[in-house]
Amino acid sequence: MSTQSNGGSGTLEEGAPTEQPLGSRAPHFIKRSRPLHLSWQVGVFVVGLAVVVAGVIMLPLPGPGWLVIFGGMAIWATEFVWAQLVLRWTKRKVTEAAQKALDPKVRRRNITLTTVGLVIIAALLAVYVWKFGLALPWNVSE
Repeated sequence: MSTQSNGGSGTLEEGAPTEQPLGSRAPHFIKRSRPLHLSWQVGVFVVGLAVVVAGVIMLPLPGPGWLVIFGGMAIWATEFVWAQLVLRWTKRKVTEAAQKALDPKVRRRNITLTTVGLVIIAALLAVYVWKFGLALPWNVSE
């Protein structure tokens, strides 16, 4: 049994789960036949494309656009190495952003900025109500 080394890159930590190998995850009986595997890849690509397009449509419309786009990428990643690499990169960046967001200094800054923003919005709302009352903007006569 051979052991994996990180080759000095520092990407493989002790106790960390290893990433799955890249490549097709099609069933073995499909991989054995080239025409069947090619049609499998076309089917996976078309389904993934439909999901990604639906996600892109949801970006300006109500719906979980980015979540659906990443779902389409996950579908592509079952068959295509480039999609697997994109998902690994995305997962790494999201993990880094989550770690950064948990930093106490960053959390304090975000809470401060949110509080300041809410105070400004409340002040603007108070000025509007003081000047126009509870009238809706399209019913204001001035």
